[in-house]
Amino acid sequence: YYDYYQPEAYIAKTDTFIEKDSAINEQIDRMRHSATRSLIERRDVIVVSSVSCIYGLGSPELYLQMTFKIKKGEVTPMREIMTKLVELQYTRNDNNFVRGTFRIKGDVLDIFPSHYDDVAWRLSFFGDDIEEIYEFDSLTGKKIQNLEGVTIFANTHHITPRPTLLQAVELIKKEVQVRIKEFEHANKLVEAQRIKQRTEFDVEMILETGTCKGIENYSRYLSGKKEGEPPPTLFEYLPDDALLFIDESHVTVPQIGGMYNGDRARKTNLVEHGFRLKSALDNRPLKFEEWEKMRPQTIYVSATPAAHEIAKANGEIVEQIIRPTGLIDPPIIIKPCKNQVDDIIHEAKEVIKKGFRVLVTTLTKKMAEDLTEYMQEIGMKVAYLHSDVDTLERVEIISALREGVTDVLIGINLLREGIDIPECGMVGILDADKAGFLRSQTALIQTIGRAARNSEGKVLMYADIMTAAIKAAIEETDRRRAIQVAYNTKHNITPTTISKLISKAIQDEKRVKERADALTSEEKARAAAKGKNKIVSIEDLRKKMHAAAADLDFERAASLRDQI
Repeated sequence: YYDYYQPEAYIAKTDTFIEKDSAINEQIDRMRHSATRSLIERRDVIVVSSVSCIYGLGSPELYLQMTFKIKKGEVTPMREIMTKLVELQYTRNDNNFVRGTFRIKGDVLDIFPSHYDDVAWRLSFFGDDIEEIYEFDSLTGKKIQNLEGVTIFANTHHITPRPTLLQAVELIKKEVQVRIKEFEHANKLVEAQRIKQRTEFDVEMILETGTCKGIENYSRYLSGKKEGEPPPTLFEYLPDDALLFIDESHVTVPQIGGMYNGDRARKTNLVEHGFRLKSALDNRPLKFEEWEKMRPQTIYVSATPAAHEIAKANGEIVEQIIRPTGLIDPPIIIKPCKNQVDDIIHEAKEVIKKGFRVLVTTLTKKMAEDLTEYMQEIGMKVAYLHSDVDTLERVEIISALREGVTDVLIGINLLREGIDIPECGMVGILDADKAGFLRSQTALIQTIGRAARNSEGKVLMYADIMTAAIKAAIEETDRRRAIQVAYNTKHNITPTTISKLISKAIQDEKRVKERADALTSEEKARAAAKGKNKIVSIEDLRKKMHAAAADLDFERAASLRDQI
């Protein structure tokens, strides 16, 4: 749920310690609170998550234990409610009323709950009596509805009751003494001093404020877990009869297994050099085996299931080959590699004449760049998708392709899962016979699928040798295609290209581009140099906005903000 995240790390070779640095995305954080609250209070909940759901989230028992209810008509001093709010990591702010804060005006207490975006609660007191509770718009102050009572959840998932906190502090103190002796016995005096100083500071912060920077590294003590036990995650918030869907499981499942090893290597380095206690190793993602035991009933979803999913299903795979639109898998045409660039350009022009778009996948970044440059030189509208492109720009590029700003999109390994473009009339796979993971059976089938959203879609493979991967991909595509054609013939169905709206977020990006003419020519040139696929660099604009604000040029800062 971060906009930016730099984990703690230590590079022993250069004696460099990198402090944890992060910027929490307020919107995603709000949705996390809304999701966990809903899971506790309701049954009809759908949670969408990335693989980060296997990371520690905070104990659901403690999270629920720290909630408190306020009812209309009850006698509760305002100061008592304020104290509880502070314990839940809410902060008082009478000037800037935002999510996770509260404010006081006379006999009125306003609370901005952690799971709401623009709605807050108002409690009106007469002495210690709560006379009225209602919901209001946090911006306009307009009353929305009366409430009989409210339940307030913590402003953070890493919340701990005071008695547990004091108990955890004692355990932390004991561990640090043991660790100091270990370092001194090994004659590592710098490490001993370092762990003593850092831990004492953290303990003092925990006692005074109830939290500290990096408090998640003490999660073993705060959650009451034993050494080596799995950390509390989103899965502990799910009921026993929950249903888990894993999309693109052939990619997602291996990610689950890889998370623990990378995290362990980084944390071990911190522990060995006295930056963290050994207990910090228990602040980790789930191991694959732990996730396997913890996950509820599961449906793996993939066009190319891997061996793990097939084994779990005992070979009983439910195939969803028939599409509601009647679309069939695209025909595959194999051509020789000789003159493949000239041929793909010729074929692309023919497809573009029909009003469709073209995807081309290459083997190397250099080849993709050269092909993009060559196509641009001959007057084609082409864009290039690569690993350096951030999520927002990726959306812009795909949007531009769908809208006809560009006609051809060139990539390497990114034109696979998640690219859903109904306007795509052709997919070209250059050097399809070269061995490697980019031309494996799975990769080829996934790439072929990008042309299956259009009734006139086709795939061109450039290969001189019929590799096992090409043969298997063609056989599987032909098998599916035969089933689809037979079904359509039997039920008199005509394949129809899917209709997919361009999201509002993309339209917002269009408006950003339309307003880019407000930039100076120098800024335009700089933005254009930033990347061929960008008209405006969001990051550059953000830096300029902050610089303008620092110079007190607020009109320019506001203009740049609007462009962002």
